[in-house]
Order: sequence, then structure tokens, then C-alpha cells
Amino acid sequence: MITILKWIMAIGIALFLLGHYIVSYSTLPETMGVTGIVIGAFFMAVGLAMSLPTKMYLTFLFVTRENNALKRKSKHKPKHIQNI
Repeated sequence: MITILKWIMAIGIALFLLGHYIVSYSTLPETMGVTGIVIGAFFMAVGLAMSLPTKMYLTFLFVTRENNALKRKSKHKPKHIQNI
């Protein structure tokens, strides 16, 4: 599942950058007018929506690391202190 999230995030960021390129640097908005701007904005919106799982992924990653650190910490405590 994490691999799928990573791919979705990467594609989302790439689509956002493509939309930014279309709006800012290509001649598409000049040749097509408002339609060219809408196409660029569409790519940016879809890319932004696809990159939203980054928050879920980072939260999952931080919680997993914290749990692993707590497990390692509790293994190294002396037995008479573990029950406190």
C-alpha cells in the first residue's frame, strides 16, 4: 500500500509541475486562450489532489518510527524499572 501511495504522490507532483509549465512557460495559453489556461489549471488541480496522500504517508511513517523507537527503548530498560 505504501508503494502505491508513493507512486500516486510522484504522479501528482509531476502533473502539478506539468500544469505549472503549461500555464507559465508554454505558448498554449497564448495560442488557445482561456482553454489553454484551463488545461494547465486542470493538470495542476489533479496533481494537487493526487499529492494529498503525502500527509497520510508521513503520519504513518512518523508513527511507525516512534513505535519502533519506544520498543527498542523498552527492551533496554532493566527489568525492575520496566513495570513502572
